[in-house]
Amino acid sequence: MAITFAIVGGGWRAAFFMRIVQALPDRFEVCGVVVRNEEKGRAFEEQWHVPTFRTTEDLLKVASPSFVVLSVPVAQTPALIKQFVHEGIPVLTETPPAADLKQLNQLYQDIGPAAKVQVAEQYAFQPLHAARITIAQSGMLGTVSQAQVSAAHGYHGISIMRSLLGIRFENARIRGYSFASPIVSGPNREGDPVAEKTAISNQVIAHLEFGDKLGIFDFTADQYFSWIRSERVLVRGDKGEISNKRVAYLQDFQTPIELELRRLNAGEYGNLEGYYHKGILAGDKWVYRNPFQPGRLTDDEIAIATCLQKMGEYVQGGPSFYSLAEAAQDHYLGMMITLAADSGETVQTTKQSWASV
Repeated sequence: MAITFAIVGGGWRAAFFMRIVQALPDRFEVCGVVVRNEEKGRAFEEQWHVPTFRTTEDLLKVASPSFVVLSVPVAQTPALIKQFVHEGIPVLTETPPAADLKQLNQLYQDIGPAAKVQVAEQYAFQPLHAARITIAQSGMLGTVSQAQVSAAHGYHGISIMRSLLGIRFENARIRGYSFASPIVSGPNREGDPVAEKTAISNQVIAHLEFGDKLGIFDFTADQYFSWIRSERVLVRGDKGEISNKRVAYLQDFQTPIELELRRLNAGEYGNLEGYYHKGILAGDKWVYRNPFQPGRLTDDEIAIATCLQKMGEYVQGGPSFYSLAEAAQDHYLGMMITLAADSGETVQTTKQSWASV
């Protein structure tokens, strides 16, 4: 049976959920979308063939979703989370769940740890990141002590870093730096460039010391679309490391092993299975298998679909997969990186209301 959910919001991010539903109609179903503007709502209906409503009250009069996805500006998110929690409807909210530290603490205190709320932080579920996290947590690298992540901004990058390091709510000592450099503009949300134009690329680099573990954050927003700025990930343990797609580890102290993370797709080089991602191999072992094959989805859509699948399991009594507390911690660390980079001073984080350890 398909997982049935509703969406509040009809913007760019909401379209990701709709593409997933179109590609996987046997897995997911949208019973309604709240789009407050009448004209935009009609356009959304014509494009995606789902009913839209102007208010959440109108939606809930006729629909009974298993959960609601919030895909709205962050200023609206806390009030909507509290509204649906009060009505007993589970919430999967887009990132971040609140705009600043005061609002994060207030939201967590208002709804409490038992509220049925998860956050759609998808980056750790993208295939290559998921494969790296599986290896880092498997013991193959020994005790992981360092993760350098240049793959996503702020809380997204931090969520990957914490997963690789095995960090939860430990405090961090943060030093941050910013650097501006010219770059020839590439594609963006609107499409490919139509003329050569030079822009300023703003890079943020930060060191996060979690006691005996080190996280290094490095990102410039150009990386999301750029043809010439790629992601970089380095994970180091006492018995091995991951460097982008290369894995090196010691089988024993005299036997080094080197593997490549190899991506398998159907539909390439004359293959007739269709076009979709199968998974990632390290040597002869699967370290990631796409649970949505043969759906034709991008890596980010696979990751968002994973959030939807896990949310469907969560509302049926399954485990938490990315809680409000985790999302708040990642956003907090991201804000502290910005503070360190802007001030030039070392920043020491402190335990917040959501920290359970």
